Amino acid sequence: MTCASCAAHVAGAVKKLDPRIDVRLSYPEGIARIDGASTTAPERVVSAIRDLGYGATVLRAELERSEAPTAQGTVARKVSRSARGAGKGVQADPLRIAIIGSGGGAFAAAIRAAEEGASVTMIERGTLGGTCVNVGCVPSKIMLRAAHIRHLREASPFDVGIGRAAAAVDRPALVRQQQDRVGELRHDKYEQILAENPAINLLRGAARFKDPRALTVALANGSEREVAFDRALLAIGASPDVPPVRGLAGTPYWTSTEALVSEQIPAHLVVYGGSAVALELGQAFLRLGSRVTLIARSRLLSREDPAVGEALRAALEGEGMRIVLGRTIDRVEFDGQRFIVEIGAERVAADRLLVATGRRPNTEGINLEGIGVKLDPRGAIVVDEQMRTSVDGIYAAGDCTTQPQFVYVAAAAGTRAAVNMTGGDAALDLATMPAVVFTDPQVATVGLSELQAAKAGRAVESRTLALENVPRALANFDTRGFVKLVAEAGTGKLLGAQAVAAEAGELIQTAVLAIRARMTVRELGEQLFPYLTMVEGLKLCAQTFTRDLKQLSCCAG
Repeated sequence: MTCASCAAHVAGAVKKLDPRIDVRLSYPEGIARIDGASTTAPERVVSAIRDLGYGATVLRAELERSEAPTAQGTVARKVSRSARGAGKGVQADPLRIAIIGSGGGAFAAAIRAAEEGASVTMIERGTLGGTCVNVGCVPSKIMLRAAHIRHLREASPFDVGIGRAAAAVDRPALVRQQQDRVGELRHDKYEQILAENPAINLLRGAARFKDPRALTVALANGSEREVAFDRALLAIGASPDVPPVRGLAGTPYWTSTEALVSEQIPAHLVVYGGSAVALELGQAFLRLGSRVTLIARSRLLSREDPAVGEALRAALEGEGMRIVLGRTIDRVEFDGQRFIVEIGAERVAADRLLVATGRRPNTEGINLEGIGVKLDPRGAIVVDEQMRTSVDGIYAAGDCTTQPQFVYVAAAAGTRAAVNMTGGDAALDLATMPAVVFTDPQVATVGLSELQAAKAGRAVESRTLALENVPRALANFDTRGFVKLVAEAGTGKLLGAQAVAAEAGELIQTAVLAIRARMTVRELGEQLFPYLTMVEGLKLCAQTFTRDLKQLSCCAG
């Protein structure tokens, strides 16, 4: 029990067995004292509590010898479902769980494990909170929003009636505002949780496996501490992956970490990469005043439907970004002030170079191979749908694994790992995982693309709806992009959706739920959608499987 509501639920469940039972609860202790003259057996009381999802056991050994509660009563307490030494009439020691890392996946696991009665030791060698709050989602979205505001002040579809205004940028002030918010969220969502949860203990240091049931932690003061555990979770994240380009090592190039907190707006920025981080930060600096050249080794967003990258390329080039596709950087020189980037016969001079070519799992240096944890060729921890590694009792979640590198995936995986570590059975289903790239227009996807469906041997049909057919896009005077739906041939069951639109990230969850509900495109097209919203584009696209939109009124049902 963790709150008064929990206590009320427990009391109600026990009272249903026999209204004469007197239930006294202490949710801070997690204890229910149950007295009465009822003939209800203690095991029935425990069973009723467990049916609510709470662990419970009879703590008073003398009740073992009685078939019914005595005047002394039954005491039931929430314990870990897989507590060591758990037995009837005996309070078990809490399960010991070690968590390496302190990001979204680690905290989700720690909170759930503590709720299940486990004793958690969280080990962190760097900044509390992991990638998302410190150097990822939070600061990047703040920076992107600031760049968007500046862009709108200088140019918008409504310049015909609203005069343009030169917008000066105080980058140091923007960085201070950004980092202040990062600090607030780190305190509220991470530091404060630790302060208020005595079942989670933070240990500062670098962990290394001594064996499959113990860690050695190198502390900041030079000493070491051994941490024994019953279960362990690896939630150690990932770091920018820097390719072996000649001349790059030793130069002051940026990764996303440095770019997000730089107080400079370079006159010319070269971005190396064609995925989400490269595109988001490249557009942000473009809108803050930099000239940007983006070099991608393949096409933009190469894992997505080719139409997605093409639509985004058109939008970015329309804003003035130079994009070079299918090329690698052969060599980098730095003369103390400027970078010279060689791409084939061309030499590009730039004030700054941002390398954003992906992220690699932080799996080196902790003796994973020594204890038998299996890694894939890029060093990611191989896990199954229950977050189990190849070593019994050791689990992993988040960016360090073979799972997609999104914080919401890490958090969901961390929660499920905690359930499994404490005796439950939970799996992570990624079949309807949404993904969003926060460029403008945004890119949002879920489910199968046509190419993915073909590789899986599934016959599909698809429809693509240009945004000039979406009333909200017309009202916004911004018809860049499209909505595309992929359906199973014959049945019409929705299998996937891709959108390039100003608010694609807001509409994609509707497609997620439609796929999860196994809806057909006909059923989706028959739903009520609010008029003049971007999400209505899903309905309109679904209708194109059977109807000609040009023959319908603007808000036809």
